[in-house]
Amino acid sequence: MSDPSADRLDRGTMLTLFAIGLAVFVIANDFTALSVALPDIEKDFDTDVATVQWVINAYALVFGVMIVTGGRLADMFGRRRIFFIGAAIFAGFSLLGGLAPDAWALIACRAAMGIGGAMMWPAVLGMTYAALPESKAGLAGGLILGAAGFGNAAGPLIGGALTDAFSWRAIMFLNLPVALFASLVVWRYVHQAAVEADERKIDYRGIAALSIGLTALLVALDQAPDYGWGDPRTVALLVIAGVTMAAFPFVERSAGASALVPRDVISNPEFRAACLAVLLMSATFFASLLYLPQFMEKILGYSAFESGAGLLPMMGVFAVTSFAAGPLYNRLGAKLVVSVGAAFLFAGMVLISLVDAGSEYVSLLPGMIVLGLGVGFFYSSVTTAGVTALDPSRSSLAGGVVYMFQIAGGAVGLGLTTTVFTTAAQDKLSAVASSSGLSLSGSEQDAVHGVLAGTDSAKQAISGLTPEAADKVVEAVRDSFAAGIEWAFRMDAALALCGLVVTVLFVGGSLLKSRSAQSKNET
Repeated sequence: MSDPSADRLDRGTMLTLFAIGLAVFVIANDFTALSVALPDIEKDFDTDVATVQWVINAYALVFGVMIVTGGRLADMFGRRRIFFIGAAIFAGFSLLGGLAPDAWALIACRAAMGIGGAMMWPAVLGMTYAALPESKAGLAGGLILGAAGFGNAAGPLIGGALTDAFSWRAIMFLNLPVALFASLVVWRYVHQAAVEADERKIDYRGIAALSIGLTALLVALDQAPDYGWGDPRTVALLVIAGVTMAAFPFVERSAGASALVPRDVISNPEFRAACLAVLLMSATFFASLLYLPQFMEKILGYSAFESGAGLLPMMGVFAVTSFAAGPLYNRLGAKLVVSVGAAFLFAGMVLISLVDAGSEYVSLLPGMIVLGLGVGFFYSSVTTAGVTALDPSRSSLAGGVVYMFQIAGGAVGLGLTTTVFTTAAQDKLSAVASSSGLSLSGSEQDAVHGVLAGTDSAKQAISGLTPEAADKVVEAVRDSFAAGIEWAFRMDAALALCGLVVTVLFVGGSLLKSRSAQSKNET
């Protein structure tokens, strides 16, 4: 008979779990906390939306690409050691980011923070499972996913409160004491035996191909509205992206067992379908996190904290639904739950795309609630569907790969969303300015887009206008901003529709094969 006291958690283990949960919280929080601070960053650095979106994207892209490598490093050199290195990188560049003198310095620091986070996350997973007795192994996953979900949900509210009370820089500085506390507790209480690595290598060529390809694509999307799609620089970036991304499967095949995405993993049709569905769906969550706060602050006149609170219907529903998704998955199966989640994501994006410059906050509520339901049902369930399609020995790696597709897909989707937004907003502003008799040069039109954020360039561009003309410019910018969001969200809805089709047909088992088999049985 087993001794119940053997499964009892002592004070050191409880403190360790709290510190590790706090570390996961702050890593996840950094995906969303700065979303409500972007207008303030835009104003402080006198830049535009296309530039400040990299504050989110740089962190997400590097984190997504590096997370599988972070897991391999933890296996090779020890979870504890990699956690300390990752925490030092994360905290150090949070400090530098908080002191950044310009937008590009901040973006560079955010990219480096992504490396630190990608080292901490898998090390935290391993340490959490190792800290608990076998009978409580299920608690580990719940702790990590719960802390991450809470971090994502609370991020906009925390970020808004810090931005209004102090500055957006306070969001970066908050990471320091949390990382220090977590490191001290791990140093004091976590003394786990090293895991013996089985000659695992780092897939440097795979990392390089994926990083170069995604970065070139994102830079091309970012600069195309200014350069033009036919400009040699845009074409060159797209060619580089195409060549490196096309080479990635061949690089992975030659890497064998050390590949970022091993062949036996990605060759599984159900797992591959889950990854593709995640890739297509992830633009919806990233785009809503960036542009809904922008709409609330620039069109509705909300403060950073108010816009963070304004996201609570979506983030709260997302957090609650995530807890309900597991039991429903076990009762109803992967196909139904994942498909319902995908349908909610598509429907939510369609509803949000209906907003315009005259919309009130209440107009956003139906779309946000439906979108929250979709995020909660879809992501946890599609991850389970993908991971369980493989051998249990591949579960950790498979979870990391799905998460990589989620973050990378979100980063690329956000870049595409911003391109559509910028192009549509510029076209709308030109049309409104022309019909209103406003004479604005190309550089002045570029500058006045920042009037809603209060940038110095925008103020200078309208300083020479009469009050009546200045009011017309502000109204034109409001209309163009809303039009840009409308078209960008329509594009995201189209991607979500593609993701819904892939989900219904292939995730959790092929619908086409099952119908074919049913037809054969009937005949």
